[in-house]
Amino acid sequence: MVSLALTALAACCASAAASVVHSEPERAQHGVIQARQSTTGYPAHTIDQLIDHFPNSSRYAPHTTATFKQRYFFDDSYYQPGGPVFLYIGGETSGESRFSNLETGIIQILMSATNGLGVILENRYYGESYPFNSSTTDQLQYLTTEQSIADNAYFVQHATFPGVNATLTTPHAPWILYGGSLAGAQTAFSLHTYGGDGGLLWAGIGASATTKAKLAYPEWYDPIQKFAPQDCVGSINAIVDNIDRIFASGNATAIYQMKVVFGLEALTNNGDFAMTIAFPIGGPMNYPTNTWQELLWGGLGSNDFWEFCTNVTNLNAPENITQVDYALSQYTGGEPWTNLGNYANYIKKYLIPICNGAPINSVLCFGTQNATFYADPTNSGSRSYLYSTCTEAGLYQVARQNGPSLISRQLQVNYTQQWCEWAFPPGQYNKIPATPDLYQINKYGGYNVSAPRLAHIDGDQDVWLDVCFHSNDAPLRYTPNMAEAVLHPQLLIAGAGHHWDSAGVKNVSAEPQFIRNAHLWEIRIVEDWLKEWHATQTYGGYGKKA
Repeated sequence: MVSLALTALAACCASAAASVVHSEPERAQHGVIQARQSTTGYPAHTIDQLIDHFPNSSRYAPHTTATFKQRYFFDDSYYQPGGPVFLYIGGETSGESRFSNLETGIIQILMSATNGLGVILENRYYGESYPFNSSTTDQLQYLTTEQSIADNAYFVQHATFPGVNATLTTPHAPWILYGGSLAGAQTAFSLHTYGGDGGLLWAGIGASATTKAKLAYPEWYDPIQKFAPQDCVGSINAIVDNIDRIFASGNATAIYQMKVVFGLEALTNNGDFAMTIAFPIGGPMNYPTNTWQELLWGGLGSNDFWEFCTNVTNLNAPENITQVDYALSQYTGGEPWTNLGNYANYIKKYLIPICNGAPINSVLCFGTQNATFYADPTNSGSRSYLYSTCTEAGLYQVARQNGPSLISRQLQVNYTQQWCEWAFPPGQYNKIPATPDLYQINKYGGYNVSAPRLAHIDGDQDVWLDVCFHSNDAPLRYTPNMAEAVLHPQLLIAGAGHHWDSAGVKNVSAEPQFIRNAHLWEIRIVEDWLKEWHATQTYGGYGKKA
């Protein structure tokens, strides 16, 4: 849930002390993607979308036959008759935030290679595609995975593209879906449910598709532990261990002094303190600065994480900073907390100014203990994202109880669950489960979700890898023969993060080799899929095998 004043980000960067090395954040991540905005723009179109696709399901009683205006945006600049339609699933953000994918990203790459048309469909309950004027618990009951993927199936049957002289609804054109992260999971689930020979959807690519639901997800921090600068990682692990020793002691004086070191003594809730100092690393759910997740190739992402680590391990910090390493040594046998001063200085000089003068313990800053704030039913992407998290997806970012941890062990399931309980009190018709109903996502297959012509592409340094197809907990992935490579293609990009294939440049040959190879692989599999589709047309219609 958003608990910080985003408008203060720029002020933060202007007022931070020179001893802290950083650049202005390119975007803030609060569980809801806020990608860079387009400079070109596409006009918004709307379709009258069904609010309830399942009139016979007791899950959505009382039912409604009403519709809402679901927005979509398209680019037909590459389209030629007979070309495919690439449906980009918008995910947990506005449609405008995805424009770069039509301009220079994966959809532009695929459109230009295949004479296709690209369209972004804004997810229900995001951007301006809200079924209702507010988001009470009752009004949110239609925000489910199965309703969202049913939107995709309805759209491909009813979409219109003004100015395009062609009938593009299925089955008149091959529809190929693409989505990353949560939208990648929706892509996979859409193909699983509505794809296959004779289905509404011809093919799809799930990039870093988070197809497995879990309650607790400590694995989010594993790629950082493994691949981040090890002097930084080692420092944070040791500092967190000492922090948790003090929390475990129950010594109120020591706990207060520890918070003073970070300039956060106003935070009376220990979880709020633990989350605040974890912000540069990430989680749970709130990221006012860019984290490991926001790294991207070719200078397209943010350097916030690298700059954080550079500051934490600054060997040339002034004495007034390095002496802070001893501020709490009396509680750890006289041993200093190496780089504590650097870490605390970063929090005070970079994070605290984000509050722009608001009380630190308030919901305008770093405090979260305000049930009334969370229960505000005003439509927002953050509220929608939290609802899906609380009801189906889970994946609460928590600390491991055993072994090294980059975040305090104060951060466990109950810390996130309290926001769910505050935000969504029982309504007349709908109430959230005690913990997320993981079955509603895992019923599609989890790690093994499959469908004909469904491709999975992941990055081995992605924080969400372990709920994706190539998870370390999934079966070993390999392709035994060419037929399997075409029907169920899969690729793990070494050295890549969270759906790094989504981004692109118009000149694919100018991309880094590992990204260029991934994009060429995607072009090849799409071309194979299109050959197969055209063969079905030659031999008797959509869905008929040649």
